[in-house]
Amino acid sequence: MPLRVRTHGAQVQQNGITRFALWAPDCREVAVELTSEAVHCLEAQADGWFVGTCECVAGTGYRFIIDGRLRVPDPASQAQLDDVHGFSQVVDHAAYRWQHSDWQGRPWHESVLYELHVGLLGGFSCVEQRLPALKALGITAIELMPLAEFPGSRNWGYDGVLPFAPESSYGTPEQLKSLVDSAHGLGLMVFVDVVYNHFGPDGNYLSHYASDFFRSDVQTPWGAAIDFRRREVRDYFCENALMWLLDYRVDGLRLDAVHAIGETDFLVELASRVRAAVEPDRHVHLVLENEDNNAQLLQHGFDAQWNDDGHNVLHALLTGEHESYYADFAEDATAKLARCLGEGFVYQGQPSRHGRARGEPSAHLPPTAFVLFLQNHDQVGNRAFGERLIELANEDALKAATALLLLSPMVPLLFMGEEWGARQPFLFFTDHHAELACQVREGRRNEFADFALYADASVRERIPDPNALHTFSRSQLPENIASLVEHQHWYALYEQLLDIRHRLIIPRLPGATSLKSEVFDDGAVSAHWTLGDRSLLRIDLNIGERDLRISPPPTRAAVIFVLGVDSAGYQLGALPARSVAVSLEAAA
Repeated sequence: MPLRVRTHGAQVQQNGITRFALWAPDCREVAVELTSEAVHCLEAQADGWFVGTCECVAGTGYRFIIDGRLRVPDPASQAQLDDVHGFSQVVDHAAYRWQHSDWQGRPWHESVLYELHVGLLGGFSCVEQRLPALKALGITAIELMPLAEFPGSRNWGYDGVLPFAPESSYGTPEQLKSLVDSAHGLGLMVFVDVVYNHFGPDGNYLSHYASDFFRSDVQTPWGAAIDFRRREVRDYFCENALMWLLDYRVDGLRLDAVHAIGETDFLVELASRVRAAVEPDRHVHLVLENEDNNAQLLQHGFDAQWNDDGHNVLHALLTGEHESYYADFAEDATAKLARCLGEGFVYQGQPSRHGRARGEPSAHLPPTAFVLFLQNHDQVGNRAFGERLIELANEDALKAATALLLLSPMVPLLFMGEEWGARQPFLFFTDHHAELACQVREGRRNEFADFALYADASVRERIPDPNALHTFSRSQLPENIASLVEHQHWYALYEQLLDIRHRLIIPRLPGATSLKSEVFDDGAVSAHWTLGDRSLLRIDLNIGERDLRISPPPTRAAVIFVLGVDSAGYQLGALPARSVAVSLEAAA
């Protein structure tokens, strides 16, 4: 196992001894209290650290006592015994016996990502049981929404307050490791979504003893910004990233909303520390969510970025929606889709609707630097009623866009249930109580006040209460969805497209570059790529309402997929409304 330094939290030593360390620069004294009621004082050291050792084996519960009065969990707790306010638990990561310790991961270009919410599927063990079916579909990587311990038992995960502790309602650290182990045995990668830009509102005690963890001069949508100028703060999050990658052996991290992290050099440092700590032959991947479209980060240790631009312009074309952030994509949407397919980002320095320049040039990056999707937790769940795209778009046009998603050289991401054409909403849910529950409910409803449909307060009152158990239950997929005839044609489409991707696209992706993208008509584009073996991939997409005549593919090109048009008609230049055709031309 690669060496790395751990400074925060509880670390099991030899002979039943555990070392405890807490950065608490605002405090005079810190003690550790065990569930046995034994109390051990920690020694004050330089720069606000309190450190000490005591007899304490793995599995023991503990918490810190601050200045003799405030009892708090370990902010680097690796497991919780009783939600976010209770005792932390000492964990010995070396105790787990990996069955597939020789797993070295898979190259990034082989990724077909499947985003899922562990709680909705029943916990770590239930997700583990679903892995064979996901592999059979053609998925190569599952992406778990945030796992950090959050208050209550229902949450998207972005309210996490203990980033090192897997959510206890999902299962134990050992069950999470078993999930990862089983995935590796099937040839599947596991990614974890991590949140380093904020903490949730309930259960974060850092400000009581380490106010320097935050900046008083910079505010974010979630409160005071985390102060990444401080070494202790940087180490905290870098150690967290290394925990997931080395102790849980996950294959990659998706970093949430890094545009809210002002110090981009921290991100470069994190990537550098990850690359240095991981075995040279092991494939580990780092993916960003970044509204600022900082293309330069994709050349400094990060493999790819979620391409929200691609989603937004496709959504605007498929649904006709043009409010809020879709306003940046609804005008000249087809030209913007062509730019996305040809160059990656739509916004590469152009002003957004707010008048500010957004993004950096991205045409020099390979197509695999962009994760493309039609749906994800954000784009479905941040709708007032959590509607999936199948409820908003013409189904034939949606199927054509799905072919673009799964056969383009960008890395595709699916959202749980998408492959079945699921119609269950994915709603915003939490498990807060008392005043905080009211604040979250009203805040959620007021988020939509700027939308014409929800301008009336009485309409907003119908938006589901995030804290109601029914809101969570409505978001669960039916267990028998695979047996329902109305869903099987969707699954067959995804299965067919992923089979084509694995056979004909993925082996040719290393070295792929974009050639050109052109507009045929409203909602109709043609995109071309040179693949790594010098073959030419062409996708002609028409999600508009008019039948078109286009220049047909070269006679030597093989038509590998059509939908809404037959191969013979396409080879004569037909591209009907709501159709797609894909051809592959071998290198001359």
